[in-house]
Amino acid sequence: MCGIVGYIGKNNCLPLLIEGLKRLEYRGYDSSGISCLHQGSISTFKKTGKIVNMEATVPKSLSATIGIGHTRWATHGGVTDENSHPHLSQNNKFAIVHNGIIENYKTLKTHLENDGYTFRSSTDSEVIAHLLEKNYTGDFEKSFHKTLSLLEGTYGIVALSLDNPDYLMIGRKGSPLVLGIGNDEMFVASDVSAFLGHTKQVVYLEDNEISKLSINNFKTTDFTLEEKKKEIATIDWDISELNKNNFEHYLLKEIYEQPESIRRAFAGRFMESIGTAKLGGLNMTPQELINIDRVGVIACGTSYHAGLVGSYVLEELARVPTAVHIASEIRYKNPIVDKNSVYFAVSQSGETIDTFLAMKEFQRKGSRVLGICNVVGSTIPRESNGGVYVHSGPEISVASTKAFTSQLTVFYLFSLLMGRMKDVSQQKGIELIQALKMIPEQIEEILKSTEKIQSIAKEYSKLDNFLFLGRGISYPVALEGALKLKEISYRHAEGIPAGEIKHGPIALIDKNTPVIFIVPKDHLQEKMISNIEEVKARGGRLLAICTPNNQRVKELVHDYIEIPECDPLLSPLLSIIPLQLLAYYVAKELGCDIDQPRNLAKSVTVE
Repeated sequence: MCGIVGYIGKNNCLPLLIEGLKRLEYRGYDSSGISCLHQGSISTFKKTGKIVNMEATVPKSLSATIGIGHTRWATHGGVTDENSHPHLSQNNKFAIVHNGIIENYKTLKTHLENDGYTFRSSTDSEVIAHLLEKNYTGDFEKSFHKTLSLLEGTYGIVALSLDNPDYLMIGRKGSPLVLGIGNDEMFVASDVSAFLGHTKQVVYLEDNEISKLSINNFKTTDFTLEEKKKEIATIDWDISELNKNNFEHYLLKEIYEQPESIRRAFAGRFMESIGTAKLGGLNMTPQELINIDRVGVIACGTSYHAGLVGSYVLEELARVPTAVHIASEIRYKNPIVDKNSVYFAVSQSGETIDTFLAMKEFQRKGSRVLGICNVVGSTIPRESNGGVYVHSGPEISVASTKAFTSQLTVFYLFSLLMGRMKDVSQQKGIELIQALKMIPEQIEEILKSTEKIQSIAKEYSKLDNFLFLGRGISYPVALEGALKLKEISYRHAEGIPAGEIKHGPIALIDKNTPVIFIVPKDHLQEKMISNIEEVKARGGRLLAICTPNNQRVKELVHDYIEIPECDPLLSPLLSIIPLQLLAYYVAKELGCDIDQPRNLAKSVTVE
């Protein structure tokens, strides 16, 4: 969950490393550091807190042409300067940055201490630097290979050697690393955003690969030292997408980008004349698709909630039983895999370790696993049996917004494709496509007027506990609305099926606990009104997300936020928008760090 960047070339690496770390800060922001070769030694600067804290310690006059950097999300050891990366060997001739967890570090550390090595930190990562020194016999490349052979766990590692200033060594096992190919300069990072603007030519490292990176070439081998042929890919993101533009926070910018990101998610994928969708990346024939008996979804967090919405849509349109699994739990069960089942691994980053490992477990059992991801070239799409990119563009804020609605869009497309093969008529398919094409404009309508949401947020920011209630397809929206609020405002929030309120949660109701009801115009509207009445009778404070003509709901609640009417099946795409905005404005009122909330990181690459 940490950010890694490295550089070798003809330019001064210091500003490039710091720039790259700032772009990776969403991956971890407990501390940061850099190491570079300078005048016959390894110069290292590291500091807790934001990257600007570390940057302030770097002399302006310092110049170097090879270096490595790191921004940390703490796992082993507290948030201290000593535990910050890079870590140096005892003789200060090797520096490393590491993302992941070394599971056998205690055993390795004991052996190293017995050999006289002294540890400066309480991290698992420092053993790597000392092992490089211990294994070094004059060949840095061989020392690196031998060191990696001793490590158990997951890692992305970049290492620098004082005696070998012409190259960096890189190793990957379960933690993403990508090479950037420039003109007389090379980059390595855990995310392409670190060097976007300097090159768009990239090489994605696979698990169990080692790369030697020089100023104008690279060599990649597997762990048996067999050389691997690597393809150079071109990324299609533009540097401008990484800027806030005129928005105060990335989160708000990404909320407002949703009309366009949804359009990108369905662009070129409609076959409107026959009322269906096309998803060529699935790598499945029509016969294979129609033979699907069950669908499973494996995901975490926001992507899990998207999968829950997808399960409602798939069962409604395609009449295919669909189960949604929390990835971090399902891989520790003994899942039953049917030969005619298909699973979706859903992840914004495509690197979520729990989802990736669950995907591999299902594949080992013979299942076909398809990816739904945003980041092109990331691990899950490369390791899956096919899938769909959501094309949201870079999502910098830790709390996901536009990726969620784009994931929903892909589930709608797949459900339409399957539904047209089974129960959905051509006319119904055409109507759904027309309704889906209207969604971006309807979101724009919500975003044109947010003053009421800001006013409600100002009042609600004084309160500590929130309940979000929804029925049917709106229940996952309640879960996601609650997650957004707790992620960025640190307020306690729960998403609850509205019908379950009387089975326990109603005991929580009082005047200081807002209850947020999601009430689209659908067949469950009357049931939701009954639930509103139940809560109102117990003195609860009520906020409804409802359509403009729903006068009965408006009269019952204290506050309401309107969303346009749409096909009930598509309502999550609209009802989530005011909940995202509510969370944002509550967090803003409270002065929270909205884009980088405490204890969180964007890409969860450790278990």
